Amino acid sequence: MNIFRLAGDMTHLASVLVLLLKIHTIKSCSGVSLKTQELYALVFATRYLDIFTDFVSLYNTVMKLIFLGSSFSIVWYMRHHSIVRRSYNKDQDTFRRFFLVLPCLLLALLINENFTFKEVMWTFSLYLEAVAILPQLVLLQRTRNIDNLTGQYVFFLGAYRGLYILNWVYRYFTEPHYVHWIQSLGLHKLSNFVYFQTLGHVFGLHCT
Repeated sequence: MNIFRLAGDMTHLASVLVLLLKIHTIKSCSGVSLKTQELYALVFATRYLDIFTDFVSLYNTVMKLIFLGSSFSIVWYMRHHSIVRRSYNKDQDTFRRFFLVLPCLLLALLINENFTFKEVMWTFSLYLEAVAILPQLVLLQRTRNIDNLTGQYVFFLGAYRGLYILNWVYRYFTEPHYVHWIQSLGLHKLSNFVYFQTLGHVFGLHCT
């Protein structure tokens, strides 16, 4: 494991912990997009289909369980917790997930490394993760409701995305047969550009 992968995992974990901290301590999900959280749950569910069949390492298995468990826990809290769900900005979180899920699925069926169910689902998860943040960015633009914890969550999520691009590039140059990054690097770069431009607009900054 390289330093970019480890740092990316840790910042991703930090983003999840910050969001869970907000939900558990403040009992609020204001400013958080349920649509984005559901998309991330779908990302992890389709990416980690091998969790009980292919053992890589204890670290790998633990991180998979953490991301699966936390993503579905967040969705459950936002949908069903008697207090937390009241703070959800339902009227403004209206991004249609269908317009992200279907194109990503079709692209995964057309462009993949091997045409098997697991590989197509893995590729689908890469494409979907690249755009899953869009409902969150739209919600931020609409509400301008960014408390400290929400801001930290979005920051750590952006840092994770940037570090994983460095991880893919590093692995491409150091691992002869590593090609997964090719399928989604372009989408991630484009979505990162949109991500930081939107944050710059929301926070009153200008990113170049």
